[in-house]
Amino acid sequence: MRHLFAYIIKHYFFFLFLFLEIIAFLFVVQNNYQRATFLNSSGQVTGTVFNTFNNISEYFTLKTSNVILAEENARLRESQPVSFLKTDTLVYYQHDSLFKYISAKVISNTVNKQKNYLMLNKGSSSGIEKDMGVITSKGIVGTVVDVSENFSRVMSILHESNKINARIKKNDHIGNVEWDGEYYAQGLLTDIPTHVNLYKGDTIITSGNSFIFPEGILVGTVNEHLVDKGDKFNKAKIDFSVDYNNLYFVYVIVNLLKDEQINLETQNETDEQ
Repeated sequence: MRHLFAYIIKHYFFFLFLFLEIIAFLFVVQNNYQRATFLNSSGQVTGTVFNTFNNISEYFTLKTSNVILAEENARLRESQPVSFLKTDTLVYYQHDSLFKYISAKVISNTVNKQKNYLMLNKGSSSGIEKDMGVITSKGIVGTVVDVSENFSRVMSILHESNKINARIKKNDHIGNVEWDGEYYAQGLLTDIPTHVNLYKGDTIITSGNSFIFPEGILVGTVNEHLVDKGDKFNKAKIDFSVDYNNLYFVYVIVNLLKDEQINLETQNETDEQ
């Protein structure tokens, strides 16, 4: 005990300073305004810490969330009227969907070649087959050309051999969309009748005249109508609706009645011979 008192007396100024600091701190916290400021500052620091941890957690769950969102979008597409079979011009619908959509992720993609392709992370085990259309929520992407068990190869619309049958939305005239091999954001609408006038911003959609793409999927908008009086048909430069250099999730279109349609068309060709 004697040694303790001797130690305290020896360090008297230090303990006095510590005691006064404690008293001052208590007065600060007890003061309403300053206490609120102190608590608010503490809360702000705590909130920042929790927000940081929450952002980190969200980052690591983002991949799973994106997959779930893509699958949900595929299910929503199947519930849209365009996915159902029209029975006549009054637009009655059967309960059976004409199209099914399979979500997939793009794992490789090119835009700077004359023949551009994409690779998807799903294949035959997921129900994907050759000659199926591929789209995004913003428009058309391409056509499946090769399939393995777990992967699919897609011929991009940015391919010199790819030609998509399209329709001018405002007047229903038919044309073909192809890529001129130049800028990945633009293509050409060809085979336009000479009496049809196009204007900047006119919408181009899929025609529905194939077994691959449903009618009405966005392709792009007219940028410039190219008129040559010496040609039987005109052309138009279009801006694609999809940014092909920024593809992540896509949807593969399954035409559930494709075999029936092909068989009927083959039978008609046989009868005409």
